[in-house]
Amino acid sequence: MRDLSILIPARNEEFLENTIEDILKNIEADTEVIAVLDGQWANSPIEQHDRVSLIYVNPAIGQRAAQNLACRLSRAKYVMKLDAHCSFDKGFDRKMIEAFRKVDEKVVMLPVMRNLWAYDWKCYKCGKRVYQDREPKCPACGNKMKKKMLWIGKERPQSDSYCFDAQPTFAYFGEYRRRPEYKKDKKEKGLTEIMSIQGSCFMCLRQLYWDWNLCDETLGNWGHQGIEVACKTWLKGGRVLVNHQTWYAHMFRTKNATFSFPWPASGKDQHEVRKKVWEQILKGLPDQKHPVSWLVEKFWPVKGWTDEDLKKLKTKEAKLSSKHIATKPARKKSSLPSSGVIFSAQSTIQHLEIGLAHYRRPAQ
Repeated sequence: MRDLSILIPARNEEFLENTIEDILKNIEADTEVIAVLDGQWANSPIEQHDRVSLIYVNPAIGQRAAQNLACRLSRAKYVMKLDAHCSFDKGFDRKMIEAFRKVDEKVVMLPVMRNLWAYDWKCYKCGKRVYQDREPKCPACGNKMKKKMLWIGKERPQSDSYCFDAQPTFAYFGEYRRRPEYKKDKKEKGLTEIMSIQGSCFMCLRQLYWDWNLCDETLGNWGHQGIEVACKTWLKGGRVLVNHQTWYAHMFRTKNATFSFPWPASGKDQHEVRKKVWEQILKGLPDQKHPVSWLVEKFWPVKGWTDEDLKKLKTKEAKLSSKHIATKPARKKSSLPSSGVIFSAQSTIQHLEIGLAHYRRPAQ
């Protein structure tokens, strides 16, 4: 059994190759990468490696389904969901595993998040360089600019506290960093609690990932997984922690069309996903120990919440509690592709016909 499987759902990701190379360069534990190419091949070819498995599926099945497919292939103790445009601290996997050994393992944990400075736009006519979130047209001479790769995890800003507002919508929660409990835990334990997560990277026990249904495909293709994961963890009696002993850097979607979202995600679609996530949480989860209002009060005051918002939430919870059925509902079967291709460094490409059985990893 490996220590950790890093699960990467990807669709036409320009920086998947860079992300995998960065992982392999910085791991110090028995860690592997399982990446699902959802309906489109990687933008740049991925070199074969005995710690990397690539799965190509067509037609596309969506981000949540691709993430779950990668997890089905894992036999590791822990899994880490990761976006396909990230870099890491040296030994990040070892540092995360060491932190898990110090806490109750009913935990979702993430490293401190930095911003990934992947490239600059450079004009090879006049030499002008601009940051990656600008249009690739030289502001000095008007010439077309090209990418100059850097791949640097910027030291500032560093994000380690998040929440969700009453909508609910993800928000940074910098105010929490000024609280005594945060300062005490960071100094004494190197671990701090957070209300929610950003969603680009999180790690937990593989068994817990399935037991708590942390990636529910019925909620939609993509979006709002940070709120889903955090609420399911806290409300089922777990904790969500940031490990201050290590970091990862995430590249955010730019202000222009050069690095846009690879999965279809209209504003209407995202509104529906958010609505489904919130309704599922408010109606009650299997084995739920706390209401959402308990989580809001635990971190009170919370950015984006008023006293009136909290009162309305408690009223809604009271109405729904009378309808809540404690029995665990049957989990809807995941959407499985009818065929796929798995790559492995020690095997030839294999076409798999997939029925109700799980994917099988190629023999190694």
